[in-house]
Amino acid sequence: MSHAAPIAAAPKRPGSRALRKFVKNRAAVFGACLVAFFVLLAIFAPLLAGADPFKTSFTALRKPPSFEYWLGTDELGRDLFARMAYGARTSLLAGGVSVMIAVLVGVPFGVVAGYFGGWIDSVISRVIDAMLAIPFLIFAIALAAFLGPSLTNAMIAIGLSAAPIFARLARGQVLSVKSEEYVEGAKVIGLRHPRIILRYILPNALAPIIVQATLTIAAAIIAEASLSFLGLGQQPPNPSWGSMLNSAKNYMSQAPWMSIWPGAAIFLVVLGFNLLGDGLRDAIDPREH
Repeated sequence: MSHAAPIAAAPKRPGSRALRKFVKNRAAVFGACLVAFFVLLAIFAPLLAGADPFKTSFTALRKPPSFEYWLGTDELGRDLFARMAYGARTSLLAGGVSVMIAVLVGVPFGVVAGYFGGWIDSVISRVIDAMLAIPFLIFAIALAAFLGPSLTNAMIAIGLSAAPIFARLARGQVLSVKSEEYVEGAKVIGLRHPRIILRYILPNALAPIIVQATLTIAAAIIAEASLSFLGLGQQPPNPSWGSMLNSAKNYMSQAPWMSIWPGAAIFLVVLGFNLLGDGLRDAIDPREH
C-alpha cells in the first residue's frame, strides 16, 4: 500500500516575513502608532482644533489648561491646542519634504559614484566627505541663513544638508549590488547603463534607503524646530512647534504649559520615527530571515 508524499508548505514571501517580524516588535508598533497619531492630527487639524490658531484674545492671555482651553493659551491669548494641531502640519511637512529633497539629490550622486567608479567616484566621494565633515545642524543653519528666513528655504536647507548621508548610503549599496551575477549578466547581454541601474540595482538597494529616510525625518523635524526657534524657519504668526518654544522661553515661570506642549510633541514625534525606523531596519534585514 503506497503512501502519498507529504505536500511541502509553500515558502513564505520575504514581505510577509518582514511584516510579521515588524508586528512582533512592540517598540516599532508603538513608534508607528505615535507617527500615525501625529499624521492624523495634522490631516484633521481643521476639524480637531475647534478654534482659529491665529485668533488673539487679550482677555485670555496665558490661561492655564482648562475645559475651555485644553492646553491653555499663549502670550497673545491664542488657543494652544489649535496651534499645536496646525504646528504638526508644519513639522511633518518639513520632515517629509526635506527628506524627499535629500533623497532626490543624494541618491543619484551615490548611485553614479558607486556604479561607474574611477575618477567619478573619487570626485563625488571627496565632496561627500567634505560636506559630512560639517555637523548636520550647523550646515542647515548656515544654508537657511544664506537663503533667507522661510519654511520653504528651511526645508531646502535641511534637505541639502542631509543629502550627503543618502549619497554615501546609496554608493555603498550599489557597490555591493553591482557585483552580483544578475548585474554582470545584464552587462554581458548589452543592456545600457541607465536600464541596468533602474531595473536591477536601485530596486535591490532601496530597502536601506527607505529605513534611512524614516530615521532622517526625525532629524529633519528637530532641525526645522531649531530653525524656527532661531527665526529662520516658519515665520509668525504661522504656528510651528519651534517658534512656539521661542515665544515660551520668556514665560517659563509664569506659563510653563506654553513650552511643555510643543516640547513634548517634538519629543514624541521624533521618538516615534526613530522607533519606526529601527523596527523597519530589523524587519527587512536579510541576515535576520
